[in-house]
Amino acid sequence: MTICWPVLIDIFMLDVAIIIVSWNVRRYLSDCLVSVFEELGRARLNGAVWVVDNGSTDGTLELLHTLYPHVHLIANEENVGFGAANNQGMQAANEKTPRYYFLLNPDTVLRPGALGNLIAFMDERPEAGMAGARLVYGDGRFQHSAFAFPGITQLAFDLFPLPPRLYESRWNGRYPRHLYRPEQAPFAVDFPLGAAMLVRHDVAMATGGFDESFHMYCEEVDWCWRIWEAGWPIYTVPAAEVVHFGGESTSQVPARSIINLWQSRAQLYRKHHKSWRVNLAQKLVKLGLSRKARQAGEPLIKQAYRDGLSFWLE
Repeated sequence: MTICWPVLIDIFMLDVAIIIVSWNVRRYLSDCLVSVFEELGRARLNGAVWVVDNGSTDGTLELLHTLYPHVHLIANEENVGFGAANNQGMQAANEKTPRYYFLLNPDTVLRPGALGNLIAFMDERPEAGMAGARLVYGDGRFQHSAFAFPGITQLAFDLFPLPPRLYESRWNGRYPRHLYRPEQAPFAVDFPLGAAMLVRHDVAMATGGFDESFHMYCEEVDWCWRIWEAGWPIYTVPAAEVVHFGGESTSQVPARSIINLWQSRAQLYRKHHKSWRVNLAQKLVKLGLSRKARQAGEPLIKQAYRDGLSFWLE
């Protein structure tokens, strides 16, 4: 791992340290950074940006060196995973003693007021541990931004064809769409999608950040579970709008992403659920992933489902 220090040194304690983990998303990263710096200026926040790159080969490092020399860059030689890279960024920023960490995906663009509204809410609610943004797709369509902790019913929705109208329900871990309207008040959630999360510095330190044994997927679910268990509620702030294009890193390796997803889900269940629920989930996953493997046309995808199942049968 090579740590490249920026030219500019932050003198004062930061309001917020923005942590962005990148992997071959150069075409999105520049727009993301521009929106971040514009928002810091609009909200009059003292902030700094750390980009933790997981071994990109698409010119990301050259882009940062050329256009963003004031960004703190941590350049990993390999992909260490989403959680571990975010922890690296938070650890590096910790010497600045930021009041908040803003964990942001590179395939995002902050709309005016997004970060300012998140921080204003957290300042008003000192008992809150974390707040997530309201996410929309690139074309402005609604995107579910927060979810209930996963249980048996959510597994069933992922594994088997069920009535489409139920996919939007609490049975599938969704919160009602009307709660996300920009004029609505912030509302408590189990966990926000990891694309844009503002976490209080003291909460991050007290709970230890991400569990790095989750390489990809479920990292934010596990961390939010621990934050709730430690007594800090988590919210979504509808007035904080962030465009999230979604899946730009994982789409590069679809078979590997399937394996990682089901491996992480198995790990999450064993960590947070009682044994009887894990046993029930194992039976459901065995049926569902075997079915998906039979139906998959591409050999790599077929094998990926089988490999994903193996983690549940250990």
